[in-house]
Amino acid sequence: MSGPSTASDAPITDHRQLVEVLASGEKPRAAWRIGTEHEKFGFRLDDLRPPAFDGERGIEALLTGLTRFGWQPYAENGRVIALAREGASVTLEPAGQLELSGAPLETLHQTCKEVGTHLREVREVADELQLGFLGMGFQPKWRREDMPWMPKGRYQIMKAYMPKVGRLGLDMMTRTCTVQVNLDYASEADMVKKFRVSLALQPIATALFADSPFTEGKPNGYQSYRSHIWTDTDPDRTGMLDFVFEDGFGYERYVDYLLDVPMYFSHRDGIYHDASGQSFRDFLVGRLPALPGALPTLRDWNDHMTTAFPEVRLKKYLEMRGADSGPWNRICALPAFWVGLLYDDAALDAAWDLVKDFTLAERHALRDGVPRHALDLPFRNGSVRDLAREALKIALDGLRRRARADACGADETGFLTPLLEIAESGQTPAQRKLELFHGPWQGSVDPVFREFAY
Repeated sequence: MSGPSTASDAPITDHRQLVEVLASGEKPRAAWRIGTEHEKFGFRLDDLRPPAFDGERGIEALLTGLTRFGWQPYAENGRVIALAREGASVTLEPAGQLELSGAPLETLHQTCKEVGTHLREVREVADELQLGFLGMGFQPKWRREDMPWMPKGRYQIMKAYMPKVGRLGLDMMTRTCTVQVNLDYASEADMVKKFRVSLALQPIATALFADSPFTEGKPNGYQSYRSHIWTDTDPDRTGMLDFVFEDGFGYERYVDYLLDVPMYFSHRDGIYHDASGQSFRDFLVGRLPALPGALPTLRDWNDHMTTAFPEVRLKKYLEMRGADSGPWNRICALPAFWVGLLYDDAALDAAWDLVKDFTLAERHALRDGVPRHALDLPFRNGSVRDLAREALKIALDGLRRRARADACGADETGFLTPLLEIAESGQTPAQRKLELFHGPWQGSVDPVFREFAY
């Protein structure tokens, strides 16, 4: 989840300004970048419990320790809650899940190096605090009541609002972790095509990255329980956005969608004003109950855009949001999958050919079935595994044609290796952990914190 927006405080005086925010994301191909984000669970090495914010071994101490590497602290009410360095940031999810939002980079080699550097820095400080970090989609051991809350104003507002609109919103906030990639578009038409392809194929990414089979120490019947949680979080701001596939879709239609997403807050003068459930449309005409007479700014609009949580999200770029978090090599594989599909014209055409005749019912069947069945979900005359193989072949060809080599001459295709192995074996990360749980781990999830920690 995002922190406060750095957008302008200029007031919004015309509806077109909202559309122009999205249009301003258009970039020529030479300026397209890759922004990779991932979240991870912290745990104390002695008792495996999530660390609190305060204390000698707390999350704030970890953030403060990371400043030795040149990260600049960001404080809210005098407490360090985020870091920034060279276009990247380190932020906190509601229960202290640590998130790296990477800088916009040109190649997968660069973004994977960035992830590796970050994990090494975190490991150095965490070792001193006797903490560890784990990449999975859902907290495998602890109850919702066991999770701490970070002192961020927006999270307190969301904490109060979530139970009003869904059963699992608080679990989404406190017990999930994801990896995602943010990618650019050249024009409105390019955005539309990429949006449609990535929405239709998002369940395939969910299946390949499925890694959340445990709840409170026991198998939960899902392979991506994280993905299932989004189906009962808040129907006003989640889902597959069927309107993206309708004729005439573009920036204007997405703005209309955002205006119908209920607000959470307005952040002004360092204060989060609770506007949960209120309408941005009312805000535009000075009738927001939380701030009577006030008009929104572009900062308010940018904040509001971050409070919609569909499977693919449009801001000034497209965010792919369907994957469980995981180990280092899968963090690198997620951007490789989507860059291969979307940043090469021939690959984008082939990906569209793969999904363009999916019906609305089929898209929803994929979205609804994949959290439980992952690659084994039947689809037409085959399975999601077959779709994954097709999509990976297209992505592989796209990365070959990109031909971005590292210093040793290797292209970017190697970053897809973990996904190719998953598709070839048919065994997801979740199924592998379940196999260990029922075998060598003897019915305990505790070994996951040792064997799969960064």
